[in-house]
Parts: sequence; C-alpha cells; structure tokens
Amino acid sequence: MVSLLLLVALVAAVFVGFNIGGSSTGVAWGPPVGANIMSKTGAAALMTGFVFLGGWTVGRNVIDTLGGDLVPQTIFSPAASIVVLAFIGLGMLFANLYGVPVSTSMTAVGAIAGLGLATGELDYGVLGSIMVWWAIAPVLGFWFGVIFGRYLYDYLDQKVALEQSSGPLLTLNRSGVLPTPKLGPGTTPREAVSTVVVIGIACYMSFSAGASNVANAVAPLVGGDLIGVNNAVILGTVAIGIGAFTIARRTMESVGNDLTELPLLAATIVMVVAASITTVASALGIPMSLALSTVMCIVGLGWGRATRPTGAGDLVKGNIETDISVDAITHETGDEVSRVGEEEPGGVQDAQQLFDPSSVVRFVAFWIIGPSIATALSYVAFLLLPIAGTT
Repeated sequence: MVSLLLLVALVAAVFVGFNIGGSSTGVAWGPPVGANIMSKTGAAALMTGFVFLGGWTVGRNVIDTLGGDLVPQTIFSPAASIVVLAFIGLGMLFANLYGVPVSTSMTAVGAIAGLGLATGELDYGVLGSIMVWWAIAPVLGFWFGVIFGRYLYDYLDQKVALEQSSGPLLTLNRSGVLPTPKLGPGTTPREAVSTVVVIGIACYMSFSAGASNVANAVAPLVGGDLIGVNNAVILGTVAIGIGAFTIARRTMESVGNDLTELPLLAATIVMVVAASITTVASALGIPMSLALSTVMCIVGLGWGRATRPTGAGDLVKGNIETDISVDAITHETGDEVSRVGEEEPGGVQDAQQLFDPSSVVRFVAFWIIGPSIATALSYVAFLLLPIAGTT
C-alpha cells in the first residue's frame, strides 16, 4: 500500500512540475522569445538546465520552508502529500490552459496552508513572513521599473542601445575546412553582444525560477520523508523540463506578445530586476513568484517613462496635465535626451503600446484566484478526510 501511495505521490509531483514548467518558462523566456532572439525550443532547453542549478543550490532553502517550516513534517503523510500536490497542480493547470503564468509559489503555499489550517498545525509566523515578502516583491518590481523608466532608461538606450537587425544574428562561413560562425548580414558587434547578454540574463532568471519553484513540486514529498532532497531536485527538474518543452509554448507566447512587445533593453531591465528579487527571497527560504515582480516591473518601467514630461513636484501633487499612459517604452530615444519634466508629452504618447491592460488584469486575477482556490479546496479536503499525519 505504501509503495502504491509513493508511486501516486511521485506522479502527482511530476504533474505539478510539468505545470510549473509551463508557467515559469513563459515568465523567464517570454521577453527573449517575443523579441525574436530565441526559439521556443532553445528557451526550453536552457530553462531546464538552469532550473536544475537553481534547485540544487538555493532551492534547498525553499524546500525546507515548504516541507517542514510552514507545517510540521509529520503532517505530510503519503496521502496528505498527494492531496496537497493535486491541488497545486490543478490550480496551475487551470491557469496554464488559459495561457496565464500563474504564481506557482503562491498556489503551493495556499495548498499547504489549507492543510495546516485544517489540522491546526499552521505556523502563522512563517506564513506571515512569506506574505510580507509577497507584498514587498511587486512593489519593489514596480518602483525599480519606475526609476529606470523615468530617470535612466533614455540614457541607457542612448549609450547602449540594443538594436536588432532584420536578418539572422549569426551565419556559418563554409569556405574553410570546418564551418565557422560569423555575424549575419546587418548584425553589428553591439547587437551580438547585447543578444548574448539578454540570453544570459534569461538563464539567470531560469536559475531563480529553479531556486523558487522546484520546491513547489517536491517539498511535500521531502516533508513526508518519501524522497531525499537530491532525488527530489532531479525529479522536479525533469518534470519542469517536460512542461517547458510542451505547454510552455503558449505562456511564452502570452508573455512575449500579449502582455508586451519589449525592446531588448527593456527586457534586460525587467529580467534582472525580477530574477534578483526572486533569488534573494529564495536564499532566505521564501517561496517567491517570478510573475509578480516581472509584470509589475514592466508596468513600472512604462509608467516611469510615460511620466518623464511631468516634473517631480507636479507628479507628487498629482498635477499631471497630460494623459499619462503606459504606452511609452517602445518610443525611440532621440539624439539628445531631454531632462525629466522637459520632454514633449506627444513623444511618449504616440509610441507603440507597452502592454494590453486587460492582459494585466487577467494575470493579477489569476494570481489571486489560483492560490485562493487551492487553499479552500485543501482546507475542506483535510477537514473531511482524516489522512494527515500527527505531530
């Protein structure tokens, strides 16, 4: 009986990891894929490798939090672990079917918190510290975006503009004995370097996803002493990789095209900010969502750049004469950067749209709905089913 439960628990963990791969790959690689500098298959391969690195190193701290700190390890009986994983996976699958990068960490914490509430074993101090970080992360992402968009973006764009040529980035020179890569027609050295930088940062974001999200798939198994940490990280990585190569194609399309059409510089800023927030939180053992920081940084970056025509004093007082929007980030920087408060309003308002507001509303709604459903279903299930362990 125990062997059968273990098998079911492993399948449930793979199911969760599969859905994590579908969600997190879209967040990490949506901007590079949307900017046409990485194929979906290449993104999935790099995602899988760096998820393993993140889970094997920093991710162990998050496994400890979800697998024993939020509720006692003894609560995770094999049957309880299966139920928790089922609610995590179902909540994420529901969102993935709609092409939304749901917060896997919030869904996992919700399902485990439901178990703790039903058994009276929830550590409210640990839950409170997690929720504080959840409140801080999107605020940090937004204001980092605002600062870059309002005060730094145009200067960075002028100095290190990350421009793309229409042709291939690299071609093969077949004139020698062995084919050697060379820059494609129209590709400048700056474009080649900038593209490598953007891909490198997406790999960093994949690392941060592994640091946070591998635990979401395997922490109940480790908490219930059903599998060791090392094997759990490997299992979680394989499952996430499967999701990255399959259902992640839709979420990469959603983030890369529906939410925003980011220039390379903007994609670089967003990924660095979101990955850094997530990695720091994971190192502290806090399950953190890449989606929270990513989307809010995009919004802040556009809003910050759109408010450049408004002086700081008027902005604080709310005296904004222009019709401020977040349509500004794809507007090209001129030969000379105007000072904040002196830029012509029409320049940023006539730019290509930064993001579809309805997409942002849809994303935020699923961040709230997914974890809430997971918590409620988990709580009811463990009230009705006496399958949790005892302390």
